[in-house]
Amino acid sequence: MTIKLTDVAKKAGVSATTVSRVINNYGYLSQKTIDKVHWAMNELNYQPNSLARSLQGKSTKLIGVIFPSVGNPFYGELIEKIENKLFEKGYKVILCNSADNKEKEQEYLRMLAANKVDGIIAGAHNLGIKEYENVSLPIVSFDRFLADSIPIVGGDNFQGGQIATQALIQSGGKNVAIFTGTNQSNSPTNSRLEGYLDTIQRFQLEPHVFEFDGQHSPALKSLEIRKILKEETVDSIFCTDDMTAILTMNEAKNLNLTLPDDLKLVGYDGTSFIQTYFPQLTTIVQPIDDCAMLLIDLLLQRIADKEAPLEREYTLPVKLIQGRST
Repeated sequence: MTIKLTDVAKKAGVSATTVSRVINNYGYLSQKTIDKVHWAMNELNYQPNSLARSLQGKSTKLIGVIFPSVGNPFYGELIEKIENKLFEKGYKVILCNSADNKEKEQEYLRMLAANKVDGIIAGAHNLGIKEYENVSLPIVSFDRFLADSIPIVGGDNFQGGQIATQALIQSGGKNVAIFTGTNQSNSPTNSRLEGYLDTIQRFQLEPHVFEFDGQHSPALKSLEIRKILKEETVDSIFCTDDMTAILTMNEAKNLNLTLPDDLKLVGYDGTSFIQTYFPQLTTIVQPIDDCAMLLIDLLLQRIADKEAPLEREYTLPVKLIQGRST
């Protein structure tokens, strides 16, 4: 059922005109009245329909895209491909940079719903955002569980973890470590760690798991990496993202460790940027182009038919590109 402005007015115990004035920030209103209206809007999950009012129910041809940061080469490349492919199909993109900030992601989600975009592609990894379960818009997710009804697209993270770890072992690694995030978000990317642990067990080796806080700056992460390289007995490292692998390469060089003689290293993502500027890095390549195409295809199916029978998860194969770090 669509929640109307009059429903908010009834819930707040005020007139529809008052609700309209609160939404449009027009005229003098007491803070008590404003708070009552906002409370009622939140309780009913009411979204002011600002853009759609002028479009009279027509398709906006707008797609909301929510990702953590365009500064990360992987997300930047994926977003670029999504935007280009959507443009070819007649859609424009509203890009929302969630910056690993739960409140920011919630505000962007409400804004996109209020402006009646045709659909949303979400790939941020914040925790506990329940609004996704209540938004009636078509949504598809990249590598993140949002709700039972929202399909997930991503590379085969478990397979990637296995391939990376096995490559290090086959290169002679005996003490193989993994540098990973905290794995707190409900994300399929956690399976990279699971793939590592599965392979370590199969080869009857001891696991060495090091988790890094995602909020740490590259400088702080570099300090942690240097400490590990100096104090821990590891000869091989699987980094679950390429940017961490580059920091590890830099710290290894600062400690006069040579790759792959003193330390073997495998990264993860394999963007064009990494392959061009860091070709020495052995890395797991995600199928970015295929992910972008599948995300868009599934979203357009949901836009055309909200009841379109889609799978819960779509997993695409990954591959290893051999550099000089293993």
